[in-house]
Amino acid sequence: MINCVILVVEDNPVNMRLVRLILRTQGYTVCEATTGSEALHLLHRERPHLILLDMQLPGMDGFTLAAKLKADPRTAAIPLVAVTALAMKGDGERVLASGCDAYLPKPIDDKELIEVIERCLNPKP
Repeated sequence: MINCVILVVEDNPVNMRLVRLILRTQGYTVCEATTGSEALHLLHRERPHLILLDMQLPGMDGFTLAAKLKADPRTAAIPLVAVTALAMKGDGERVLASGCDAYLPKPIDDKELIEVIERCLNPKP
């Protein structure tokens, strides 16, 4: 997708740098937020095509942010991909139940990340 913008909500600078590198290498434009509140503020002026969301954020966690985004008609249709260290039994189901469209456990696998992004941006009927 040409000029595809992805918002990455991640508080860990190392993870942010890694995701930014992977996405930019694939031609995506990256917007960044380190907290849920910062993401909500950014969404007042940016309309990303997809949001990569860490679920363990300081302050407002990813579960709360996902619920807010899916409840708001302006952001409800934006695909949400949880990228999280939550990998215990039941965590994936909990993440998807929060409103996320896909779930990727950390550490991030770059090929799997791109596959999930492409699947969310180009859903099959």
